[in-house]
Order: sequence, then C-alpha cells, then structure tokens
Amino acid sequence: MHALNAVYTALPTTIFEHMSGLARANEAINLGQGFPDGPPPPVLSAAVTRAMAERSQHYPPMAGVPELRDAVADFYGRQQGLALSREEVIVTSGATEAIAAAILAIASPGDEVLMFQPAYDAYAPLVRRVGAVPVFVPLQPPAWSYDAQTIRAAITPRTRAMIVNDPLNPTGKIMDAGERALLAELAVEHDLYAICDEVWETVRFDGGTHRSLLAEPGMAERTVKIGSAGKIFGATGWKVGWMIAAPAMAAVLAKAHQFLTFTTPPMLQWAVAEGLADDALVAGQVAGWAATRRILNEGLARNGLTVLPGEATWFTCIDLAASGIALGDREAAERLVREARVASIPLSALWEGDDAPQHILRLCHCKPEAMLNEALERIVGWQRSLI
Repeated sequence: MHALNAVYTALPTTIFEHMSGLARANEAINLGQGFPDGPPPPVLSAAVTRAMAERSQHYPPMAGVPELRDAVADFYGRQQGLALSREEVIVTSGATEAIAAAILAIASPGDEVLMFQPAYDAYAPLVRRVGAVPVFVPLQPPAWSYDAQTIRAAITPRTRAMIVNDPLNPTGKIMDAGERALLAELAVEHDLYAICDEVWETVRFDGGTHRSLLAEPGMAERTVKIGSAGKIFGATGWKVGWMIAAPAMAAVLAKAHQFLTFTTPPMLQWAVAEGLADDALVAGQVAGWAATRRILNEGLARNGLTVLPGEATWFTCIDLAASGIALGDREAAERLVREARVASIPLSALWEGDDAPQHILRLCHCKPEAMLNEALERIVGWQRSLI
C-alpha cells in the first residue's frame, strides 16, 4: 500500500493527549490540558437553548451569521479601538481552524513561515502540510522578548509570513509596544503577512488593554487577526472562532474556510453574539480566572517554588531549576503525574530543536479552588520528597 501523508505519519501523540492519558490512568488532577472545569456562563447556555427552540438549526451562511460578524466587529471597536465591518469577519469552527485556513490561504510550497518558540503545536504541522517550511525563532526566558537581530537573521527572500501568538501560550507573555512596532516594521520591510493568534486577548491580568498587530502602521492589509469565543467565555468545546482581515484578504480566507468546516453551528453563533455584546460578562470571566490564578501562584511561591512572570492566559509556569528541582521538565512532568497525581505540561514539548529550555513546567490555573488547593498540597509534598 502507498504510504499515508508523511507530515502526519511522522507526528507523535501530542503532549496534551499523552499527559491527559497519564492523568486518567493515575486518577490525577489534570492541570495539563488547558480548559476550565466549569460550564460557560449560564446566560450563554440559555441563549443556545433559546436559539435551538426559536431559530434555524440548518446551514448558516458560510462566513457566519450576520449577528455574530457584526458583534465581533462591535466588540473590537469597544475593546480595542479597531474600526471593523462585517465584511472583515469570517466565523470559523474554533481558532485552530482559523489558523489552518489562514496558512492555507497565505502559504505555498517552498515558502518559509516564521514562528516564535515556544509555540502552539499545531502551527508547524499545518505549515508543513501545505509544503511550506517552518522557521523557528526562539524567545528566551524569563522575559521571552522579541529580539530584532535574531528575527532579522531568520528572514530570507523565501519568507512569506510570520505566525505571532500574543499573549503567548504557554508563558503568559504580553507583547509590548516596542515589540509590536518591531514586528510591523519587519513585515512591511520584507512584505510579510502576519497570522496573529490572539485568542488570549481578554485573558490578561495586568489591567491593560490588548493591542493588536493589525492596528500597527502598514499592517491592515497584511494581517489576519484570530480570536476565540472559547477563550473569552471559557467555552472551549463550543469551537467558535473567527478571522479578521481586510475585505479583499478576508474573501480569500473564506475560500479556504469553506472547504474545511464550511460553517459553525448557528445556535452557538447567536449565543456568542449575545455574549460579546455584554462587556461586564467578559470582565466577570477574567475576574474569576484572576482569583484562581492568585490561589495557584501564591500557593506555589509560599512553598518555595519559583513562578515565572506571566500576565495572561490560563497558565502558570514553574522554573524547576530555580525551585531547587534538579530534573528536566519532561522527567519532572512524568514523575509528578505518576508519583503525586498532578498532570502538567513540559514546556520543551512546545519547542522544536535542541535549544529548548529544559526546566519549565506549565500548569493550568482556571480550575476550582478546592482542586487547586489539593493540587498544591500534592505538588509541595512531591517537591519535599525529592530533597
């Protein structure tokens, strides 16, 4: 028989599936895979139920129901000062589908696509699947800064695009104004597209407002901004996302989307449209996650574990070396889930190449208080057992 596609046959099981499997096998607390344990806001669930009873359950328009496309544009106008129209919004079945559609629409065989490490593990396989080449630019702990010299050295005449995750999973780093200006300058200078994975844009705890690369000078016509209702509302299983781009570009992105999922369940779209109109609802979600973040971070620090700076996402990173744990992150993650029954993610699993930091574990903090307290007790007990 002919071999199946080499990109996928060569892929190992994802670290998320591996660690979640170990969590199930060891009856562990799963702080590895990123999702809240609780349901989304009741008003959203009620809106879905109402839409199922009162509105269509058949194919919606391919680009998304008008109410959601308008709501997304209005949301970004209020929250980020972006002047958008419905024609710039394409609704997708989650942000990963949006990333896939953007890569399919932008990259061609032989192109190079910059991506910054650590990186969401879907980026590189999707780039390789279209025949393009991922080029990795490392960000170094603890600041995870974007270095102009390093980025310039990675750009060649074949570079077509960059994938930018801001805020950055798994580190919680938020790009500063100088870094945004740098990436915009490089994109314009080298005629690059920017695929901006901004799913964590509202999940930040520094009191600031997200600023998109889309808003930088020269970037409106070359940027795809990607968002996620799953992250905004803690409704990860709904798989409602979107792409924002200038109308001419959005029309091409839509053609890639139409042959992936084509549409997203309309009842979920109408519910998300209602949620995006309620700024207090969004703020309440973030306030709840800020509280659980404090429980985990303060509990770790109180017991001598070093938490790396990070002001966004659902994740906290522990510096093992600085915490006095003389184990690599992969060994530490395996032992922690088996010996203490707490699942985590080794950061080096979100990195390609030999230069990955080997001393950082990622923990998910958007969990119930009782679960986090039990996890803290187990982690601290395990740490002490290593001495």
